[in-house]
Amino acid sequence: MKVKIKTASLNDLTEVSRLFDAYRVFYKQDSNVDLASEFLRQRMDNSESVIFCATDESGQYLGFTQLYPIFSSVSVQKTWLLNDLYVDAKARGLGVGTKLLNQAKDYAKQTGAKGVALETEITNVGAQKLYEHLNYEKDKEHFHYFLSV
Repeated sequence: MKVKIKTASLNDLTEVSRLFDAYRVFYKQDSNVDLASEFLRQRMDNSESVIFCATDESGQYLGFTQLYPIFSSVSVQKTWLLNDLYVDAKARGLGVGTKLLNQAKDYAKQTGAKGVALETEITNVGAQKLYEHLNYEKDKEHFHYFLSV
């Protein structure tokens, strides 16, 4: 299967929103395609993220990844936070995730970023294997904390 990766635009919003909703359901959120669509529309309208989507030769949407810019005061550089990566169940094992991750890496290089950061659940072993296969390194020096407000 030939997979094409492109930067998503508002023309892709309906199909990427469907994938984004499935991604959220995977992480135990209630399905709400309208909410997913509005969230992505806001990110696009405000240029707050970059979304890459994967399609097959017939135009079927297979997956997406969403990157957010973050900045380091210490290194004085931009890093791309790969916040979301999802491949439709029927396209898993076909290299779609690898192609999306490679696009994110290429984009980071093109934009002069320090790198790409991501996190995943401890139980998501399949994703961890993919990340490590593509030379992502598990952070062994820092703990990550979160404060709910």
